[in-house]
Amino acid sequence: MPSLEVLLSKSKASISPASDLSTWLCQTFNIEKQLDWPVAPIMLHADCPDQAIATNKDYWLRADPVHLRIEQNHIMLADHHVFDLSKEEALQFADEINRYLSDDGLSLIPLHPYRWYIRLANIPEIHTQTLSSVTCKNINYLLPTGKDSMKWHRIFNEIQMLLFEHPLNQARATRNQIAVNSVWFWGGGHMPQDIHSSYSHIWSDENLSHALADISNTTHSKLPENIENWIKTNTSESQLVILDHLLSKDKYNNAYAWREDLKELEKVWFAPLYTALKNNQIKELRISTTNEHAAFDFVITRNNLWKFWATIKPLSYYAVNQQ
Repeated sequence: MPSLEVLLSKSKASISPASDLSTWLCQTFNIEKQLDWPVAPIMLHADCPDQAIATNKDYWLRADPVHLRIEQNHIMLADHHVFDLSKEEALQFADEINRYLSDDGLSLIPLHPYRWYIRLANIPEIHTQTLSSVTCKNINYLLPTGKDSMKWHRIFNEIQMLLFEHPLNQARATRNQIAVNSVWFWGGGHMPQDIHSSYSHIWSDENLSHALADISNTTHSKLPENIENWIKTNTSESQLVILDHLLSKDKYNNAYAWREDLKELEKVWFAPLYTALKNNQIKELRISTTNEHAAFDFVITRNNLWKFWATIKPLSYYAVNQQ
């Protein structure tokens, strides 16, 4: 990883508290945390653009479909990266869950096969963990906390029982497909009133960043296919590029795919960016990354490349020494 290693080694690095991508994006768009980071109402804007089902008074909670696997003394959670789910299946699962939720005056709305929502008239006094932060984790100590947590633990457990022997899951088993046997509650909140960005354009294939860009009136596009041409025409203003290719490979310990994707990022992104910085096409480059231990910002300018005393460190250095 010669280009990435030079960029990191010559940069000025700073460390901040750990976060996941959803949290980092909310902070980047200057969103204040409510009881949770309010991902649910923000993504509702993308999944239901006409907003016919929403009002500013509504409190929204995500209830995304997941797969739970019982280990020896704990439960592991997997998200949609390990299973396929059609829109029709999502609607059938939701119908079954809603027959149960009606007793609590709740209704689950599967606006996207992998993004389900619950609308609440009153704010539940719970704190939840983002889905990304609990994926491939023991969830025994990651369930909602707070005054109303026991109610939501009960709902969580009873939804599991509802889905355990659901005919759809039995049919999925005959096709050797992973069962959708629970939901994960997270991202609750009201729509934030002040969402703004310091960037002129967002480049990303990630859904939350697109929703935030829309709400903040920031132009956005899919990641460019030709990086060299993109650099020639898009370096005069502050741009944000989201490269989230490695996240699912890392969580599911797919080391080979992670390595191959990292090599591709070096070739497609970091090598051209390094060249552009040397040629003064880019004034400043900031590389931000985060994991469960800490978040890092590596800021580098063209002049920093002349820091001959800064030893080029291998990428493994940052994994071992900056957790």
